[in-house]
Amino acid sequence: MTSEGTLSDTYLAAIQHDLVELPASTTLVGVVRKPTRWFSGAVDENVPALGPPTALLSETKTRQEDLKLQGFCDEEAHNAAWEACAFESRYREYLTTDEPSAAMQELRSRLESGENIALVCFENTAKKRCHRTLLREELDDSQ
Repeated sequence: MTSEGTLSDTYLAAIQHDLVELPASTTLVGVVRKPTRWFSGAVDENVPALGPPTALLSETKTRQEDLKLQGFCDEEAHNAAWEACAFESRYREYLTTDEPSAAMQELRSRLESGENIALVCFENTAKKRCHRTLLREELDDSQ
């Protein structure tokens, strides 16, 4: 009988600065649409299909910049842009489409086989909302 693996999530700086404790042999799975070279070097693999769609990212970033020009701090602008763009509902809907749905099923299978997985992105969720927490919720709900 195999035991199910663990699913966690964290952000890149927490890994780089040893601010997070993960189970032994955890696979670091980036969920970034366009990873930088240094991001790719810090994770075991990246699954771009689980990053938010480019149009949603662009729209949210533009709205965030507009809000910063209106005097919002970076974190406030980021979170307000999420709300203004209906980021959560749109990202969850995106996850039901073919490519991300297949990528999620692959992660589910790996978890079921006992693999420990940590979803990794850039945002510190103590300050900013991040799609990886939504993705983790979706994966948790389906297990």
